[in-house]
Amino acid sequence: MKPNYSSQIQILRSQSLESAAQPEIYTMLLQGQFEMGQKLSEAALASSLGVSRGPVREAFRALEEAGLVTISKNRGVFVREFTPKDVRDLYDIRMGLDEMTGRLLAPRITNEQVAELEAMVQTMQQMLDRDDLTNYFPQNIEFHDRIVRMTGNDKLVGLYRRLTDEMHLMRRRSIAQGGGTLISNEEHRDIVAALATRDPETAARAMRAHGAGGYRRLLLATREFAEQPGRAASVAES
Repeated sequence: MKPNYSSQIQILRSQSLESAAQPEIYTMLLQGQFEMGQKLSEAALASSLGVSRGPVREAFRALEEAGLVTISKNRGVFVREFTPKDVRDLYDIRMGLDEMTGRLLAPRITNEQVAELEAMVQTMQQMLDRDDLTNYFPQNIEFHDRIVRMTGNDKLVGLYRRLTDEMHLMRRRSIAQGGGTLISNEEHRDIVAALATRDPETAARAMRAHGAGGYRRLLLATREFAEQPGRAASVAES
């Protein structure tokens, strides 16, 4: 019997689309395509992605475990909102991980790695000069992720990514408002310079200072957002 290659290809294509549901929705969330607290439609997302509702439902469960959405039994699925305590808790942990990263990486960082980080900071500056925040944001994420990967500690990388996935939902507003981008990139330069000293404590201080600066920008952005006429201060972003 002659194999039905067309049918097999269609099955593989369908399986590929279904497995792509979670990363696609994940990307939409982190790109800011949904508002905080917005209800997500299972049917609409399934139609948009060209899959059945089952894979979208499974994606929602995984994203809830990752802290990116909340599922209410009788109300539906919503983009996660963050209380002030949630934000403070996340930043406390983030600053602790940053300090650890600085201490681990500084004594072992190579000249080539320093040059790589310097180039990334320069690229981010060029984006800021063009007011290109769309591309700046993912480059900023990659800069910090690259620093953690340079430690060679896989467990630290996993913990860091789990935490920052939650934080990325909050980040865009503080980067885009109040000159936060320029301050943030100056702190990136300070981090690279501190790592280049090869001194663990110098690097740890610079890494923690950047996290503290991010938290201050978060509070400022949230305050400015809340003061806008007709806007509610239900969420905080950094």
